[in-house]
Amino acid sequence: MSGVPSFGLVAGEASGDNLGGPLIRALAAQRPGARSYGIAGPRMVEAGCEAWYPADVLAVMGLAEILRHLPRILRLRRELLERFAAAPPDVFVGIDSPEFNLRVARELKSRGVPTVQYVSPQVWAWRQGRVRTIGESVDLVLCVLPFETSFYESHAVRAVFVGHPLADRVPLVSDPVAARAALGLPAAAEIVAVLPGSRGGEVARLGPPFAATIAWLAARRPGIRYVAPMANAAARSTFERSLAEHAPGVEVVLVDGRAQEALAASDAVLVASGTATLETALVKRPMVVAYRVAPLTSWLVRDLGLVKTEYFSQPNLLAGRRIVPEYFQEDVRPDLLGPAMLEQLERPDRAALLEEYGKIHRQLRRDASARAAEAVLDLVDARRARR
Repeated sequence: MSGVPSFGLVAGEASGDNLGGPLIRALAAQRPGARSYGIAGPRMVEAGCEAWYPADVLAVMGLAEILRHLPRILRLRRELLERFAAAPPDVFVGIDSPEFNLRVARELKSRGVPTVQYVSPQVWAWRQGRVRTIGESVDLVLCVLPFETSFYESHAVRAVFVGHPLADRVPLVSDPVAARAALGLPAAAEIVAVLPGSRGGEVARLGPPFAATIAWLAARRPGIRYVAPMANAAARSTFERSLAEHAPGVEVVLVDGRAQEALAASDAVLVASGTATLETALVKRPMVVAYRVAPLTSWLVRDLGLVKTEYFSQPNLLAGRRIVPEYFQEDVRPDLLGPAMLEQLERPDRAALLEEYGKIHRQLRRDASARAAEAVLDLVDARRARR
């Protein structure tokens, strides 16, 4: 097919940027000279995307938080659609951030632009009625979790499982010795990695109980060493304040980025719910997962019975059973997290857990970015063939 295609992309925050960068490279490999533009993070920019706005403008977590930022988000969406009207892409790809991207996709689809949602919303877990809106908004859903496609098929929405780029990037076996050496951590010590999240509200909510859990562990097992990879400068500053208040005197090595190395260096991990739990599983470390949201969001999600799944952490969802402990809302406190971390450090079924992680890794390792690019380009070619 002649002509160089253009791609409109919107990635909300770091997780979307991590998917968008490899996708842009895969698109460029298959269609040299292709142009990409939209809302992009540093990895996407490095891959050649023109960033009209930075990805962190959409780093808002939870229903209550979205309400508070709604005027700014509506203004951003209006401006973005105006820019897409001036430079119509051959296809629009919304990466994660479904609350924002599906509304953008719906408008662009009404203008005749093919639309894709890369990473399914957790519609199979809660607010299942959204599937109708998804089907009306996008021509294709690119799923990174294997069980999602059957849900869409049952609702006549086109979806394909492409695998997860993280599973492609993380080696099947991670080397703790090399990781500890790279981070300057002692080779023989017992090490706990602490990942309190990347978004401001997330770190603000999880930072204090995570720091208090570090203090709880330090009082009972003084030999443990701690490493905390920080997603960005704002997260680092917020977590530093939590450590100063709740774990004074406990040495915690803070590193900028380098999450995969910190995970590989660890014996067990205390981690915020989200993509980091999948990365921890792929690196194959025992973990304790925590999830805290604003009180209004908690009430809407839990007390109104909107959640349709038994678990919220990705390892448990992928395994279909509880293989790692997870704590929600008021249960995210040191007297529960601390003992759970000790159990993970000492769990007798560690070999069985690692085997389960290995199954998950192999299932998700599909050269996801190339598969996703092929699916996107199929839409471009189909549209051009109809012209």
